[in-house]
Amino acid sequence: MFRSIRIDAVLIQAVIAGALSFAHLHDLAEAAGQSGWKAWAYPVSVDLLLVAAWRRLRGARRDRSAWTWFVIALVASLGANVATAGLLDLDHVPAWLRILVAGWPALAFLGGTLLVHQPTQPETTPTPAPAPAASADPAPVIDRPDVVDEGPEIAPVEPVPALPEAPAPAPVVPPALVDHARKVATEHRTRTGTDIDTATLRARLGIPEDLAGAIVAQLA
Repeated sequence: MFRSIRIDAVLIQAVIAGALSFAHLHDLAEAAGQSGWKAWAYPVSVDLLLVAAWRRLRGARRDRSAWTWFVIALVASLGANVATAGLLDLDHVPAWLRILVAGWPALAFLGGTLLVHQPTQPETTPTPAPAPAASADPAPVIDRPDVVDEGPEIAPVEPVPALPEAPAPAPVVPPALVDHARKVATEHRTRTGTDIDTATLRARLGIPEDLAGAIVAQLA
């Protein structure tokens, strides 16, 4: 069992770096007024947000939200390392740093929730265009001067017989107009002794010729 365990220099370096960063975050949180188990919870919160953002980036490199929370967690970790290197008096922590440390849990919870519940959009790769199909080589054309190419033979086009024209429908004559025309025709017969014709009826009533012809046919 122990023979299968390989000592990796990178793994050892990661453990050392994680332990030091964990201790720096604890010292900064304790100096900012977070004592007891609360000071130990801050390094866990920062590292978990950093890991969640990194896992998100592995699935979607162009996710701006994942990059934003990764940078926030990285700045929090690096800031604690730099602040505890002697550049900050841990016995007299400024008020703005106390506010940042006190507000970090809510910020870390918001970031972790957005990273977990936001759907991942897979990166779309352009689909390669299909290769054009290989066409067969065309048959060689033999130039023969003694053969004249007359082109394809065109068959004569037979004329299409014309359709017979449908007769125009007879106009509809209102009964009131027929009664009035009958009075005019009776008056004309009394005065002239002949039946009224189409032209005369058309002129007397001021109606179209086809309508006058239809009335004359009914009066006959």
